[in-house]
Amino acid sequence: MSKLSDNPDIASIYKLLDDPPTSQEMEAAITNELSTVQDVVRYLVSCFAAHQIYVGHGTDNYWDEALEIVQAVMHLQPPCDDSTLTSRLTHEERVLIAKIARLRIIERIPTPYLTHRAFFCGREFYVDSRVIVPRSPIGELIENGFDPYLDREPQRILDMCTGSGCIAIAMALHFDGEAEVDAVDIDPEALEVCNINIGAYDLENVVTPIKSDLFNDLPKGDKYDLIVANPPYVDRYDLDNMPEEYHSEPDAALGSGDDGLDCARRILADAADFLKDDGILVMEVGNSEEHLVDAFPMVPFHFVDLKKGGSGVFVLSKEQLQAYHQLFADSIKSNDDVNGEH
Repeated sequence: MSKLSDNPDIASIYKLLDDPPTSQEMEAAITNELSTVQDVVRYLVSCFAAHQIYVGHGTDNYWDEALEIVQAVMHLQPPCDDSTLTSRLTHEERVLIAKIARLRIIERIPTPYLTHRAFFCGREFYVDSRVIVPRSPIGELIENGFDPYLDREPQRILDMCTGSGCIAIAMALHFDGEAEVDAVDIDPEALEVCNINIGAYDLENVVTPIKSDLFNDLPKGDKYDLIVANPPYVDRYDLDNMPEEYHSEPDAALGSGDDGLDCARRILADAADFLKDDGILVMEVGNSEEHLVDAFPMVPFHFVDLKKGGSGVFVLSKEQLQAYHQLFADSIKSNDDVNGEH
């Protein structure tokens, strides 16, 4: 037994260090004891660490997560400057921050669902639990105009599995409204969120939301210069073992079969029919990249070297998609046979 174990003062210190603050203690501290933005952000960081929350829905560290909550309540856009950090919060602002923090920590609800905002390609988008939170590394390609994979500006673009519409809208804005963008999703509720964001950027004449089960309900003969697809791609193991925060997101927008490739197979098999001769497919498969390479070892997937982080984004030309079409089609059939689908 430790020589210090019977010391009551030390025991009380251990208890304070080991026991994270309760929701009531957090709300009381934020509401009654703190004053400035920096005070509240610093305290939230400590609470996040004590409760070991998971960040990954727009931020990758506790400071930025806390700062986004406070700035959202203040109706401020990032980045934050020194004058903001030293400014005093009103009592009403602290009360609201405390409520959001409690739900973020105790209920493990991602911050964007509590603030109704997320950022993608430097733009703000409305989000709620009808869609996954924007975080695709495809944003880096959009900011670069898909260089060097496109040798000209596209006239028609298809955003497959659009969700909130953030990718479709970011592409429309990057190309200054000169490209027509079709935003496709199977979920009518996701398209409602997409419509909110289209309206927010006055892009009703540029971005068109379309309800379709991948390519199934699109007009035959439609041809695009660029197809961007961010389909569900989480494999069954990862889906079962994801941090609690992800359970707030729509399951259908995350999981895609045992290996995460059910949707990807269908897109690969059909995309060539909807591309112009010099068109390309850009698709994200995330952590299922390894499954994709194992399933199609002969296909020359070009995986993009992403400077800002992320993985599993590849590019294929129409010519390549046509060359391996039968392989993709056969893979769908064999996968259905294994899973007992008809």
